[in-house]
Amino acid sequence: MKALVYHGPGSIRWEEVPDPHVIDATDAVVRIDTTTICGTDLHILKGDVPAVTEGRILGHEGVGTVVEVGSAVRNLRVGDRAIIACISSCGVCTYCRSGNPSHCLAEEGASGIGWILGHLVDGTQAELVRIPFADNSLYPVPGDVPDESAVLLSDIFPTGFEIGVQYGRVKPGDTVAVVGAGPVGLAVVATASLHGAAQVVAIDLDPHRLERATKLGATHTVLSGTEGWLEEVLALTDGYGVDVAVEAVGVPATFQMCTQLVRPGGSVANVGVHGSPVRLDLQDLWIRNITITTGLVNTTSLGMLLKLVAQHKLPVEQLVSHRFALDDVMQAYATFGDAARTQALKVVLSR
Repeated sequence: MKALVYHGPGSIRWEEVPDPHVIDATDAVVRIDTTTICGTDLHILKGDVPAVTEGRILGHEGVGTVVEVGSAVRNLRVGDRAIIACISSCGVCTYCRSGNPSHCLAEEGASGIGWILGHLVDGTQAELVRIPFADNSLYPVPGDVPDESAVLLSDIFPTGFEIGVQYGRVKPGDTVAVVGAGPVGLAVVATASLHGAAQVVAIDLDPHRLERATKLGATHTVLSGTEGWLEEVLALTDGYGVDVAVEAVGVPATFQMCTQLVRPGGSVANVGVHGSPVRLDLQDLWIRNITITTGLVNTTSLGMLLKLVAQHKLPVEQLVSHRFALDDVMQAYATFGDAARTQALKVVLSR
């Protein structure tokens, strides 16, 4: 089969590799029909994730057709169409049983990390992929949900909802500020209303992304990097500050923006992946009763979000900006990696 193989920092190739097969009784093998690229894949390509070794097939998002199942798989059959969750869950270890499969202990060598696809085992940017713990890590897709909607439930929508909205403790009537209107930030914008947010403020440097945020449910948009951006946001709350500030970029400056925006007693939910240290002004924050949360997605909300998509109540398709054939994955990486010029959000690759 063909797959996108990592050959060290800055080097990936679409090349022939051996087909995967069932190894453990709980495995399934899935033919990839649709996949996508995540910002984390770009971090890997830059060498920021040293656990990814040379020869690894990248990718942790996908929708496909089951072509082989292990003897212990009960909920899936050959021919079923399924979403591949970015988190692999054994379902029985202490973390999976407590609702935190992001720290699943079962996969050999995982060291308490449920994100193994395209990280510690071969991933989804390939024609075929082996899925460990298939019963807990694959979600059958209703026939009327298109692939390019379903694939966005592998990672970014559960991430935005769980780590931004749920961890941020969004409540009915809240004002939520989302700093960073990239794909994950837009997923927060789209799901904040599920917990009753009255105002959702998208903040970004890019007018195009702010325009997309409006289509996904933002009630207000603010162009950052200009004088007066902070006062513009605070004016929406009579100067008190927002109830929840969501950091969705992963750089120190945007985290600092969130601590400026949030009201006393509010929450800062960090969704962005940070590659360098961030200053925490605890001497100022403690007296304001600020709650700060971080987290790796568990994908425990994937089934619920899929039901909303099936009923056309969650406009996930608004995040798709570019479409490619699977064989054009190198061009797709170039497009996604140059998002400032190409205005890429999510690029979808289909068989």
